Amino acid sequence: MRATTPVTVGLGATAAVLVAALIQSGASNPAATALSLTVPTQYRSLVEQASQACPEVSPDLLAALLQQESGFNPGLTSPVGAQGIAQFMPATWESNGIDANGDGKRDVWDPEDAIPSSAQYLCKLAGEVKDVPGNKQNNMIAAYNAGSGAVQKYGGVPPYAETQNYVRAISANIGKSSGSTTAQQRETVVEAARSMLGKPYSWGGGNSKGPSTGSCCSPNGSSGSSIIGFDCSGLVVYAYAKAGIRLPRTAADQYTASEPVKPGDVRPGDLVFYGPSSYMIHHVAIYISGGWVIEAPRPGLAVRYALMDSLPDFYDVARPAPTHSKEI
Repeated sequence: MRATTPVTVGLGATAAVLVAALIQSGASNPAATALSLTVPTQYRSLVEQASQACPEVSPDLLAALLQQESGFNPGLTSPVGAQGIAQFMPATWESNGIDANGDGKRDVWDPEDAIPSSAQYLCKLAGEVKDVPGNKQNNMIAAYNAGSGAVQKYGGVPPYAETQNYVRAISANIGKSSGSTTAQQRETVVEAARSMLGKPYSWGGGNSKGPSTGSCCSPNGSSGSSIIGFDCSGLVVYAYAKAGIRLPRTAADQYTASEPVKPGDVRPGDLVFYGPSSYMIHHVAIYISGGWVIEAPRPGLAVRYALMDSLPDFYDVARPAPTHSKEI
């Protein structure tokens, strides 16, 4: 599937800008991993692009590492001489730094070189410690701090207090909450919805346990009483239940149980609502990345990927709060 020109007919100015920005900033692959952690605006795209270097390096992992190393300060020098936003030691930079922005020089002080270099270096370390027992992600992170030789020597995270604290801090930050739900919960929501791709639409169908027969009848007279599947809000109820969050049954009530999200803070797993007003929400979808959503669209179709602008009356993006626990 490929992104199309955003449809903005009937959208308010703010909504149109939000939809266009999300679609134009995303790749054509709706299943691409997206950044969930808070990262300074000027570095977000660098982190997201650099993390495509290998499967072992996710955007959130790279962001958490850079936060731990320098707090995203590109001019930092550590007491032991580590330099820049990714805190490369000079010798390590000499052998692993790359000219990622193509300006003819490898500059450890330039985030456009240093951030991609750190991702590539993590990929290299992942390969060097791939056969070491234990948690592969923790071993890779530990190798960034202590070297792959130390991880190999000790058969896992070395018994150095600094390295162990380093690994704990980064691992904890990867799952850090951004708003009312955690990154891990939102990832669970996305994966749960993705697992239902292809399930048929059923008016009134779907609950916290999965697809179910629906009821009669939709506004156009379609009945879900003989179809096992989901309607739009039933899919949302199921996906969020897998993350331990109970939501109301209808799209309108789900919007009431959620907090609006600012355009710059939209995350995978957030809910995308459609309708002319907050009192007339008629459709809900689950945001994935780059302007793509997963939705149970309408009778006759199945759960699918779609662009946010597939309906002309986009209303808002909102994030459910775990405190809303009553299912109706």
